[in-house]
Amino acid sequence: MTAAPMTASPDPARQLLRHTLATLAYRAGKALRGAPDHFGTFHIGEKTRTPAQILAHMGDLFDWALTIAQGKQAWHDSAPLPWDAEVKRFFAAIQKFDDYLASSGPLHGSAEGLFQGPVADALNHVGQIAMLRRLAGSPILGENYFKAAITAGRVGLDQAAPRREFE
Repeated sequence: MTAAPMTASPDPARQLLRHTLATLAYRAGKALRGAPDHFGTFHIGEKTRTPAQILAHMGDLFDWALTIAQGKQAWHDSAPLPWDAEVKRFFAAIQKFDDYLASSGPLHGSAEGLFQGPVADALNHVGQIAMLRRLAGSPILGENYFKAAITAGRVGLDQAAPRREFE
């Protein structure tokens, strides 16, 4: 599926929401790429989620966001898939939501509500996954995200190469 290009829109909030999704996809891609085989089931305590459980929840957040945007809000708790399949499901869910935002379809929930609910929650979870990577012995490099090549519509696992990473 190709990225829907950012177009001039009378709704700047909707466009900022699309850029936020691209930012989230960029950061998630960095945290997910190159994870060790055992990472999806890595567990730090009995009352914590595994990375696969967190990622399944993130996919559910974007499925939910799409139903809100389409005016038929519905929530579903998904059991985590095997790690590679869960990564694909997450990026497919964010792509479907971004495609809807890029369309002329009406936005039934406010952009602000979508940001403060599912999108902001997913941003938190990307940070959790990055932290769990470090705890699992496979840390990701820090990066100057201000310099990152992030473009609205690019919401898949395949992202631009980092411009300035550091340890």
